[in-house]
Formats: sequence, C-alpha cells, structure tokens
Amino acid sequence: MKILLVYPKYLNTFWSFKDALKFISKKATHPPLGLLTVAALLPKEWEKKLIDMNVSTLRDKDLEWADFVFVSAMSIQKESVKQVISRCKKMGIKTVAGGPLFTVGYEESEEFEDVDHFVLNEAEITLPVFLADLKNGYAHHIYTSKEFPDIQKTPIPLWEIINMKAYATMSIQYSRGCPFNCEFCNISALYGYKVRTKSTAQIISELENIYSQGWRGDVFFVDDNFIGKKRRLKKEILPAIIEWMERKRYPFPFNTEASIDLSDDEELMQMMVKAGFNSVFVGIETTNEESLAECNKVQNENRDLLSSVKKIQKFGLQVQGGFIVGFDNDPPSIFERLSSFIQESGIVTAMVGLLNAPRSTKLYQRLVKEGRLLKDVSGDNTDFSINFIPKMDYETLINGYKNILNRIYSPEPYYKRVREFLRYYKPLGKRTFHFHFNYIGAFLKSILFLGIIERERVYYWKLFFWSLFRRPKLFQLSITFAIYGFHFRKIFGNCL
Repeated sequence: MKILLVYPKYLNTFWSFKDALKFISKKATHPPLGLLTVAALLPKEWEKKLIDMNVSTLRDKDLEWADFVFVSAMSIQKESVKQVISRCKKMGIKTVAGGPLFTVGYEESEEFEDVDHFVLNEAEITLPVFLADLKNGYAHHIYTSKEFPDIQKTPIPLWEIINMKAYATMSIQYSRGCPFNCEFCNISALYGYKVRTKSTAQIISELENIYSQGWRGDVFFVDDNFIGKKRRLKKEILPAIIEWMERKRYPFPFNTEASIDLSDDEELMQMMVKAGFNSVFVGIETTNEESLAECNKVQNENRDLLSSVKKIQKFGLQVQGGFIVGFDNDPPSIFERLSSFIQESGIVTAMVGLLNAPRSTKLYQRLVKEGRLLKDVSGDNTDFSINFIPKMDYETLINGYKNILNRIYSPEPYYKRVREFLRYYKPLGKRTFHFHFNYIGAFLKSILFLGIIERERVYYWKLFFWSLFRRPKLFQLSITFAIYGFHFRKIFGNCL
C-alpha cells in the first residue's frame, strides 16, 4: 500500500503565529503529531508520505501516487478539509478520515459524505480493526469506539517523514485525558476523565528519537493538562527527564499546558524548571467567580488568580493565559476587569476569545435545550464570532471584547506589559544556548520591520535598549516578545 497522510491548511489565528514565523523563516509552529503517530501504527512495509499543507502544496501527483489518503483535522481546518476530500473524490482516490473534527461531527455533517472510511476516536483502538478488515476485503464506512487505549503501547511518531526544519517547535505527548469537567471544553468527551500516561521509558525514547533526528530547539508537551497526575510526574517522569537533559546538555526548552493549581505545588514547579520547562499555558478564563461556577471551572474558583500567576512566574515559568468573555454571568464590568488583570499579571501572551460551544460539550447540550444555539463553531479564535445567543446584549459583548484587545495589544500597553514581566522574571533553570542562523535573520528583520517600518518603532527601541542594558540575559526573549506583538496586532488589526 501507498499511504498519503494529509494535514489540511489552517487559517492565520492567534496560535498559528504565522506573522511571527516569517521572522525565523519557518512555515508552521507545530508538526501534525497525530498523523505522525498514525503513520507509526501502519504496517512497516507500506510506503508513507506526509503532506502538511501549512508547509507545502498538495499536488495532484501526490494524490495520484496514493492508494489511500489519510486526513486528520480540527475544526479550524474544516474548509481546507472539504477541498482535500473533494479533490480525492474527483480523482477516484479513497479517503480515510479521523481526528477531532470528524470524531465529534461526522454524523451530523453532509459536508463529509464523500469520505470513504471514518476511523474515529483514538487510532490505537480503531485503526487496527480497519486495517484487518481492509486486508480481508470488507472495510466498513465507520469505525468508532467508546474505549480508551493504553497509551503505553503507543509507538514513537514517525518523525522521519517530515522536514523538521520547516517547524518552529517539535511536539511530544505524555498523557491523554483531563480530570476536570469544564462546561465549554470537549477534551474529557474526546479522551475521558481518567488521565492516561506513557511510561518513563517511552518519554525518554521519544526525546532521544527527536534528538537523534538532529532537532535542537523548543519541544511542546501537547498534554491538555500536563500535571493531571502530579505524583507520577514528581516521582518518575521529571527525575528521568532531568537526568536525560543534564546528560544531553539541555538541548530542548520545554513548554506545556497546566491547570492553575500548579501554583499550589512548589516542588513540582521547581522540578519542571530543573527539567527545562520555561513556559506554561494556563486556562484562567475569567476573574468573575459567578462565571467560573457557571462553567464548572472548579480548579480556578475561590483563589487569588493574580497571586497564583505571579507565583508560577516567580518560580521561573512564563505564564501564557487563556481568557474567555461571553458567559451568562459576565457583568458589564468584566471587560475592564480582565484588561486590568492581564496588564497587572504580566501575561504577555494572553489569548482572549469569545465563548463558543463546540459539539460534544456540556455547554453545547445546554444551549440546544435552551434553544440558543445558532451554528457550529468555526474553530477560529480571532474571527469575532459566537455560535449562540448570549445573555449579554450582543453589541455590548462584541464592543467590550474589542476594547479588551485594544487595551492589551496596542503598542503602548503591550510593550509596557512586556517590560513589567521582564523586570521581575528570573529564569531559574539551566540553559545551554544553541545557535541558529535563523536567530540572526529574526533579529535583523525585527530591526527593519519593528524598529523602522512599523508604527510601534518608538516602543520597540525603548524595549530594545532597556533590556539590552538592564536585563541583557533576557534580551533575546524581549525581541521574541516584540515579534509576538507584531503577530497579535496583525491578527487583531481591526480592533487596534
């Protein structure tokens, strides 16, 4: 068999960082880890190629080569997915579809009627059944399962079928599942409440594999909540990563996602920093207690969120934050309160989005019962859309949302927040600098675009010289933040 794995194109959104990637001459932020894992699950003797449409063009001759085209996608890639499926249909090439987009929406969407086979949920369970039926000549249309696999049997992703140089960051997965049950989130519906983890040997093997491929740069642990099993992390996983990183002279800076209760465990934060973690995304969502209770964000309730963020940063972990407006219990003051919180917390990378209800979430089910659901989600966190009728006046909500974006990403407040963060940020972990020629290019481009061409040049040069003389060890980070700001302003340009 000849298998072509296709990762459809996604729009330029907050997390795509496409405008920032141009500075370092990279095509995409992360590789398609799911498809790379699926490739490793396929028979070894089969020929495999992967086309990430965010990195390279999907040509007709690529499709003609294949016996099957495997497509995996999220909701943000829906339009590109439809184009890929249509092309395959016209060329008579059979398609196999999986991933979050299809798992939660295949039954209710006529847009995917041309897909030949749906291999849904987690591939470790459904893919072998499909492959066995295919071998015997009677492959079915849909393969699904309510079971959750033991990911300690999951193979190492097939890294050799991509060009690592096209990406800014490599990815690794330690766990699946989340113990929390936030109303707006579909992670527990997709992967369950029980946190399943890989073994220590697996994680070290995956790190070793990425290292042996020649990668020296950022590695993202894609877990939706890296600290879902704290005891195992502290007893087994982190000590092994620390030992490996020391032996390899710290080739990778790590980043991941975690719940706010990370701030309650000082030992865990210290170990993460020692292991090489330098940033963590935290879903803060809102400062309004009633809204936290509404969405069942129990881990964030009844705590000083600002102090929690400051504490994580004090331990040497940069906090990236997720925020949401549009809850039923949001008061008119929420826009001012969130803007002030973000500025005061020093969260440079603050993703503020409008509440939306993805399929398979409890929020989606509630809104259907209340007759308030309008449409499916777009997956775009920057398109100013909301897929239900909000309790707050719609115009008030949209204008308030735009006001937050203006207040945190206009050049003056953004650069002020960067400076305040750098003033108190003290990375504690060991670092070995790995030189890349891309760094020189990014530095020179930042001077040209941000220091000369763009309207933010006054703020850029103030930060440039302030960090150069006051915080020289963080000078590279300050330039990185300046580039990030350029991307955020491009994304939210209509509001600034």
